Amino acid sequence: MTDPAITDLSKDAAARAAVALVEPGMRLGLGTGSTAAIFVRRLAQRVREEGFALRCAATSKATAELAVSLGLAIEELDAIGWLDLTIDGADEVDPDLNLIKGGGAAHLREKIVATASDRMVVIADQGKVVDRLGAFHLPVEVIPFGWQATRTLIQRALDRLELTQRPILLRKRGDQPLLTDEGNLVLDLALESIPDAEALAAELSSIAGMVEHGLFLNICDLAIIGCPDGSVVELRREDMA
Repeated sequence: MTDPAITDLSKDAAARAAVALVEPGMRLGLGTGSTAAIFVRRLAQRVREEGFALRCAATSKATAELAVSLGLAIEELDAIGWLDLTIDGADEVDPDLNLIKGGGAAHLREKIVATASDRMVVIADQGKVVDRLGAFHLPVEVIPFGWQATRTLIQRALDRLELTQRPILLRKRGDQPLLTDEGNLVLDLALESIPDAEALAAELSSIAGMVEHGLFLNICDLAIIGCPDGSVVELRREDMA
């Protein structure tokens, strides 16, 4: 069925392949972002056609609103308890299936949902596959109180990792700071390249005022990469060993 809201063939190919992984009765995490939104549309279409039940948790208010508008029931994660599968997009995917996420400022909820799942599957187009993470700005969610002090601590951490003179940008919506669904701010780290993602994640996680960073390390089990011709390439964690 043609959906006028779906125009990207690569993202649609990945979304369709992911929908095929969904089984009736599953407890499912729904991601955030342009590719995840296509997945939600294709999932709702399948549920309407086949008439089976799902229990779904959303990673953002935007995803929840889209899902409900398409007829999918959304529950709080705590009401479901644990998820069988989460399907989400990514801003970057490296050869080890490590990710940068947070372009949609939802990486806090996305990481909570992904790690509360038996499996996380990423759907993306070929442009999101990189040799090394870092060209995409790394989002860091911080609480508003003392955020400039937090930014200073982040800069010191970057200096320790020899990531000096890397801009730390306050994300805005128009001329005002963007607020996440939790009411926090987002700082985007313009790193260009991340030589040691594990070390950076550890440094960032130790900083007071830092709520969550957009490095998703050792969380994704499968990446479905959509191609312009409608085919997909699957990258699996076991293939990386």
